Formats: sequence, C-alpha cells, structure tokens
Amino acid sequence: MLEFTAMGQIDYLLIGHITRDLTPEGDVVGGTVAYSGRIGQALGLKTAVLTSCQPDYPGLQELTGLEVAVVPAEETTTFKNVYTPDGREQTIYATARRITAQDVPETWKEAKIVHLAPVANEVDPEIIRQFPNSLIGMTPQGWMRQWDENGRISPQEWPGAAEYFGLADVVIISQEDLLSTDMLFQYWEWANILVLTGGVKGCIVFYGDKAQYVPTIPVTEVDATGAGDTFATAYLFQYDKTADPVESARFANTMASYSVTRSGIDNVIKKLQKKLKTYK
Repeated sequence: MLEFTAMGQIDYLLIGHITRDLTPEGDVVGGTVAYSGRIGQALGLKTAVLTSCQPDYPGLQELTGLEVAVVPAEETTTFKNVYTPDGREQTIYATARRITAQDVPETWKEAKIVHLAPVANEVDPEIIRQFPNSLIGMTPQGWMRQWDENGRISPQEWPGAAEYFGLADVVIISQEDLLSTDMLFQYWEWANILVLTGGVKGCIVFYGDKAQYVPTIPVTEVDATGAGDTFATAYLFQYDKTADPVESARFANTMASYSVTRSGIDNVIKKLQKKLKTYK
C-alpha cells in the first residue's frame, strides 16, 4: 500500500474509490472521498482517505494536504454520466481494487469520525467492525448499484443493509437510491439515524419513531457539484459535536446550500469557511 503522507491520529477518515469521470470537457476527478475530503479539511478536521486507484493517477493531486493511503490497482474506477430529461444515465468502465479491513492503517482505527463512502461496491462492509470507538457515517450508494455487461448502472436493493445499517451511527441516502417507499420504511427500521436527502427540497431525518422534515435555505444556484458530499460531511461534523440529529441536518442543509452558490472546490471552500464562522 502506498502512503502519501505520515500516518497519525485523525478526525475524519473517508473510505472509498477516488474516480475518473469522463465528461465532454475532459476528465474530472470524482468520488465522494475526493470532494468530502476537501470539505472535511475546510471544516477544520484532520482528514484522511483510504482509497484504491492506479498509483500514478493524476487525480490524487486533488487530495494534497490530506493523509492518503492507496491500495494500488491496475485501473482507476471510471464513470461517465449523461444527463437527460429523464434523469442521469450512468456507465462504469473500470474499477480499482476492493478495499478490505486489512487495508486500514492501524493508527487510523481510532479515527474520531469514519465515513464509509463506496461508489462501485468497492468497500467490504465488514470493514465497519474495525472502528468500535468511532462515530460511523455511511453513504451507501455504491452498495445500492448494479451494472450490466455494458456497464450501464441501475439501482438495486443492497442485501447487506439489514446487517450493516444498524452498525452505523448515521446512514445518509438520496431519493435516487430508493426503489420504493417500502424500501424507505425498511431502512428506517434498520438504521439508528437515517437521513433522506432531496436536494433543494431539503431532507427528512428518521430517528427512533420520529421523522422530522428539515427545509433547506433559498439560494441562487451556480453549480450543484458535490452538494450531496458537502451535506454528508457537514452532517457528520455537526453530529459529532452536538449528538442532535435534527440540528445536524439544519447545519448540513445550510452548508450544502451555500456550496452551490460557487463553482470550483476552492471557491466553495472559501464560502463554507466564511459561513462556518457566522453559523448560529
């Protein structure tokens, strides 16, 4: 395994694939670990990423300043997204190595917050048992995808949800992840805290026998890239501080809303850091 910086005690550990996203304008770095990693850093968290890709993948430069451990792979996970009037069509062309418990650096097993962030079924869910003392967040979209022989991606029910949702403190999903309303109620039953995000419509927090709608704030959208990742990181950040599932959603909605008012991760970070100082 390649370690790009010195190992040490960390606040926020992300686990999942960094990706190469094919666009008409050229290749773009993707994956929750890449965007959320920068957002965690912006919120003042000492952040680390455990990922897998080609060791010379240029996209790793996006993680500069973070602690990074790479499981070397022959290929980097590669996606193409096409947006149509009927929604997003997503195709996967390559996948890197699966990430397992043995890949976790020993000193990272005491991370304050652990965010399991698969994008292509690449994280062994058993890895969750390596962090008995951590706050564990899960954005399970990568376990809730399947693809055919041509790489066309479609949603699926994740068989592991019944076992692993209850081992996480917070599970965050989007409306796109759901096949039915019945699935939502089943996930609510299994999860400790379940957050259903709906973009500009806000989110619903399910905890215990309660369901609380939390609206977003009105802003002028410039670029929605990474808003979901911003929400997830901000939620875990605030929940670690407050243990309040609804207040954490209010904070996450605020950060995600402000993130879409800027284009480019560096500009987003400046905006969020400014808002963080005045948030009440």
